[in-house]
Amino acid sequence: MITINNEPTAYTPIFLGTTQHSLRLSLEILIMVGMKLNDEIIETYNVTVSAIELGQLPDIGSEIAIDEITGSELSGFKAKLKQSDAKIQNTASTELEKLVDLKNVGRYQLLKGQKNMTQELNVPTLTNDNLILMRQMLGVTQKELSVTMGINEKTIRRIENKEQGISERFVNKLLAVYPELAQIIEVQFDWVSLTFPDLTSKQVIDDMLRLQDNLFLERPTSQNFYTREMAFAGEKNIYIQDFAPFKNPETQAIEQKFGTTLYLTGKGTRLFEKALLEQSMNWRNFFEKARQYRGHLTRLDIAINDKWGLLNMNDLVKAVQEKRFWSKSKSYAVHGNVDDGWTVDFGKSPFVIRAYDKHKEQANKGYDTDVKTRVELELHQDKAEYVLDEWLNHDKKLVDITFDILYTYLWFTDEPIDAQKLKSDKVREVIEQTVEPMPAWSLLTALGNRMKFVRQPKKQSVERIEKWVLQSVVPSLAVLKKTGHWHEIIEAINSVELSAEHQKLVEANLVNAITQAKSVLHQGNINFDKEKEKYDEETAEFEKKANLPF
Repeated sequence: MITINNEPTAYTPIFLGTTQHSLRLSLEILIMVGMKLNDEIIETYNVTVSAIELGQLPDIGSEIAIDEITGSELSGFKAKLKQSDAKIQNTASTELEKLVDLKNVGRYQLLKGQKNMTQELNVPTLTNDNLILMRQMLGVTQKELSVTMGINEKTIRRIENKEQGISERFVNKLLAVYPELAQIIEVQFDWVSLTFPDLTSKQVIDDMLRLQDNLFLERPTSQNFYTREMAFAGEKNIYIQDFAPFKNPETQAIEQKFGTTLYLTGKGTRLFEKALLEQSMNWRNFFEKARQYRGHLTRLDIAINDKWGLLNMNDLVKAVQEKRFWSKSKSYAVHGNVDDGWTVDFGKSPFVIRAYDKHKEQANKGYDTDVKTRVELELHQDKAEYVLDEWLNHDKKLVDITFDILYTYLWFTDEPIDAQKLKSDKVREVIEQTVEPMPAWSLLTALGNRMKFVRQPKKQSVERIEKWVLQSVVPSLAVLKKTGHWHEIIEAINSVELSAEHQKLVEANLVNAITQAKSVLHQGNINFDKEKEKYDEETAEFEKKANLPF
């Protein structure tokens, strides 16, 4: 029950998002609220609320404790939240104090209310311990390293004995003679979700993604207050949720509510990178275009892939258990085991840092990967928008932003941190000056800014079916073949009727060029490089062999 302009109604207020990007220092913010009745959004309001009363931004689709809404379209609407005056006063004084004077709380220096997600800390540089670790992982001696680099062996010894620092020239030469060092860490998007308040799913597919809309399967949904979703190849790797058209009972006219959320999850980001490649675009172009369509990031996951096995999850878990770390978040949790792999989470939504054994995780699903360990930054709402703002508006490299945030929020040490140090006014600075860092974590952050943001198109998820068949079905098929039942199997395969999901998956894998850019290419309007031309050649070959009916 909610009161709207003094009229009580049986609506349930639902949070739909914000209408502005920067929320961190605003005392009043504008949010979108939907009026839900019988699981359907009846109407929406853009209302101004007190950021102090609201506290943490709720998730899209969750109920929001609004007591009443007053105002008009002309003057704007204001919302009053269900809180007692005493609670509001207490919350206001506490939150305003944090906005004006950030407090240190021992191990966890909070950044609540601060504009930036990064701090002016000492820029991580390679140390003697880093060089020792790199040499050990390369499997070379001091002499072999000196010969390969073309420098005096004495220089290597002096650096490793802390008698000499590591120069920028030394680092550049090291990466030049050992190119594998420059490839051991890669940064990529692993989850992207955007909300478009003014678009339908068809408009997102045609105008934003520019994918072939006939490769999407439409099906009903009740997730996230939407009523339908469009899934690429029937898979939930690339999918869009919006409102299905409905008939107005009074006018009998077909009406369409606007409001769409796009999800690119896991392999969907890799697959969409292929689509971007075909359109001669990159992620930056895509996000700039999304903002032109008033797209707002609701989630952005940035993956730091350790392909060298630099980080050992057993060591990280042990460090957490022994309190050999510093974090800006009070919250942390350890999951898993030695056999299946560990996962360690720091923080809660809207910002989580997660480290886990990617190789074991994929092995448990029947897949193989060259990534050993992954560190993820999971950012929601304004935290995700912060990264985008820094990247698009302040011309910073995405890799630099990623590792600056990681370096600011989390640090592992080689020994427990003395409790007295945690009471210091500047905890992080004291720790860096008095406690040795964990060599592997220190090397990760020092090398990180030298890495590249990669685009790595992957095959579509039919490979998942193939893996499952090879591992789980083929042995049973071999038994049937040897016992004289092979004919029945072939007959069943030839006569089976594919579901809508399977049919879309077949089409999406036969049509290698998945975007609408193909027709533009034939008009000569896009200058494709060799890699893109290869995609088009493969597409023509697929169509020729398959004699496609579409």
